[in-house]
Amino acid sequence: MLTILGFTMIATFLVLIMLKKMSPIAALVLIPALFCVFVGKGAKLGDYVIDGVTSLAPTAAMLMFAIVYFGVMIDVGLFDPIVRGILRFCKADPLRIVVGTALLAAIVSLDGDGSTTFMITVSAMYPLYKRLKMSLVVMTGVAAMANGVMNTLPWGGPTARAATALKLDASDIFVPMIPALAVGLLGVFALAYVLGRRERTRLGVLTLDEALEPQEAETVLVGAGGSEEKSPRATGGSGSGTDADAPSPPPPTTDSRASTPTAPPCAPSCTGSTRCSRSRYSPP
Repeated sequence: MLTILGFTMIATFLVLIMLKKMSPIAALVLIPALFCVFVGKGAKLGDYVIDGVTSLAPTAAMLMFAIVYFGVMIDVGLFDPIVRGILRFCKADPLRIVVGTALLAAIVSLDGDGSTTFMITVSAMYPLYKRLKMSLVVMTGVAAMANGVMNTLPWGGPTARAATALKLDASDIFVPMIPALAVGLLGVFALAYVLGRRERTRLGVLTLDEALEPQEAETVLVGAGGSEEKSPRATGGSGSGTDADAPSPPPPTTDSRASTPTAPPCAPSCTGSTRCSRSRYSPP
């Protein structure tokens, strides 16, 4: 009966959160309290709250310290030399880039927060993957595997939740898992090596200059006024200056009347007031 009520409680606040009927904090606080009252344990609700806070306080303090500490270290540039060293190691070799992605993600995952891991790893490695036309799925897959293995640290989310559920200290769970953590990291680097070899076979070992896309040639646009090419003016001798200020000669014009035959002159007695007999002259 308690198991059914527990799953019903989880389903209830998940539905309320997904439908945006309640905020996550309100749902996680009020729904368990209502179910506790529903099963008739309302009188012991205060004792349950005190016991829960007491058991979660050490884990919450550790998580808060880890988040604040690594957040400050990231802001002051703790991982910048590591990022620069890995980028110098990678150069333009796809194999080195994939292995460097796994190494960088594993180092940054020491803070136990997956969001910062992907922010730093993707911002550092994405330009190389994009420039060399490597698969972005390989980058995200390798980073996710390294982050998943490193999440077993005591201040990581899974280990903290497991320690809380088992009512144990996080170190009691983490210390026996150190050999498994080492084997998991070796497996991540081995898979990164295999994926890097595949990318190297597909793309080859390139340089950043070779990976640059050819730039399109600039197109010279001709103005609407004409397409003739103006010849440069010749300069004059010493003391004579240039003829840049001299006015350009007017273009030759063609008189349309020059090619039209005209009638022979009229007689001296023609005054122009009367119609001349030669006005109907037609050229031969």
